[in-house]
Amino acid sequence: MRIAVISVTEQGDSVAEKISLSYSIDLFSKSNTEGFDINSISKLCMEDYEAVIYVTSTGIAVRSIAPYIKSKVIDPAVIVIDCTGRFAISLLSGHLGGANKLTLEIAKSIGAMPIITTASDNLGFLAPDLLAKENGLEIQDLTKVKSIAALLVAGKKVGFLDEETRIKLPVGYEATNLNTYEGLVCVTNKDKINLSNSQVLKLIRKNIILGIGCKKNYDSEKMLNQVCEVLREYNIDKQAIKCISTVEVKRDERAILNLSQALKCEVEIWGINEVKEVQHKYIGSDFVEKTIGVRVVCEPCVELSGGELLSAKLNIEGMTICIGRYKEELS
Repeated sequence: MRIAVISVTEQGDSVAEKISLSYSIDLFSKSNTEGFDINSISKLCMEDYEAVIYVTSTGIAVRSIAPYIKSKVIDPAVIVIDCTGRFAISLLSGHLGGANKLTLEIAKSIGAMPIITTASDNLGFLAPDLLAKENGLEIQDLTKVKSIAALLVAGKKVGFLDEETRIKLPVGYEATNLNTYEGLVCVTNKDKINLSNSQVLKLIRKNIILGIGCKKNYDSEKMLNQVCEVLREYNIDKQAIKCISTVEVKRDERAILNLSQALKCEVEIWGINEVKEVQHKYIGSDFVEKTIGVRVVCEPCVELSGGELLSAKLNIEGMTICIGRYKEELS
């Protein structure tokens, strides 16, 4: 975690020095930074650092970060520590940014009292956004995070369902009679789920691999539309795609690269010889072998990426696609 510390007094510099004994920090101090301007420094730190610690008053910190706050999904953790080092306050991005956790750790390291104001932490239940962060899940709708958290704070029963039963029931949630509760948190990789609760928050498990092959210079928009149609057919949420897996001759295929950007996933490339080692398990083509050196692309690539097939190979207008799921997710 890249941590910036902003100090406006010599006493604050002493606090920063204590923090530096336990953490690697970049210090921006009024005492030793030429042309110190807290607004420009705050802008830099909010954009480039994962955590920003103000050794200032809370008022200075709030006014300094206000123009640069964007979203709880991307804002860094912001912590305020008074110049005597007595109190450490989690100010912004307590859950997704990790400010609450970092505040507790830093307070312990410098002997300060941690101040956490997040309702879920103080009431003893796991907030849905923190549940997502701790388990590497994607949040489908941030507005529903607020709705579910509000139900929990109000003492309402909220159901929890992990369709793959990999996450232990979190504190504060219920696991029986799920449709009877006003709110529900569902961990899934599905696009549509059949639940009747008035508030359903999907936390999406990114465990899907797409094996893809195609003709040279394939149309990007056409590929995206066809992949989205396949995902709808198999009821797979687009956010569940973790990886597109293909062969090395498609490394620079624009349609595949654009697809990875659209789906916000990585591309994994496999060599010809690696594909050849496993291609005998699947139905291949003499034409494909003559063209690119292997008999089949999508299924071997899913296997090489650590997946197990959820679909057969689909041939769609000059491209092939199959869906896989990471094997560790099947246990």
